[in-house]
Amino acid sequence: MGSQKPVKVDIRIIAATNRDLEKLAREGKFRQDLYYRLNVFPIRVPPLRERPEDIPPLVWDFVEEFASQFGKQIQSIGQATMDQLQRYPWPGNLRELRNAIERAMIVSSGTRLKIEQPDLSATEAQPSQAMDEAEREHLLRVLEQTAWRIRGKKGAAAIPGLKPTTLEFRMAKLGLRRPA
Repeated sequence: MGSQKPVKVDIRIIAATNRDLEKLAREGKFRQDLYYRLNVFPIRVPPLRERPEDIPPLVWDFVEEFASQFGKQIQSIGQATMDQLQRYPWPGNLRELRNAIERAMIVSSGTRLKIEQPDLSATEAQPSQAMDEAEREHLLRVLEQTAWRIRGKKGAAAIPGLKPTTLEFRMAKLGLRRPA
């Protein structure tokens, strides 16, 4: 940058989006030259609702991740629960599934995991408000679990993998304050 001499580099760029870049490029809403540079080897990953067979292994991967994180041992998930998860359309895709499993792991107290079916009507009505409320509830549970300790290995910021300053910013944004 800033030099008159070109410097040769050998790099690969991996980019991801949920938008139809080809359509946007045709409409002039995305630079065509950039589209063709990025579109060397496209990989389409269908949304979770189009691949319900992937849900059980993903659920167990998340359970293992959170089990070690929270120090819990989950041995089973009911078949009816798993069927219910496979029928749900997952508008929030993988993030929504992961959050549902994390929420269930936080409140679980036995070896059989109970996962509440997400409420689709709430997310359809007001998505940003519902997301803020879900984040607020989740952070509140995490903060209560850690006795409102934010920093350190056992602090609330470590559980969702946030920087303490990011957690403090989100707490302020969501109006979360330590009870007196």
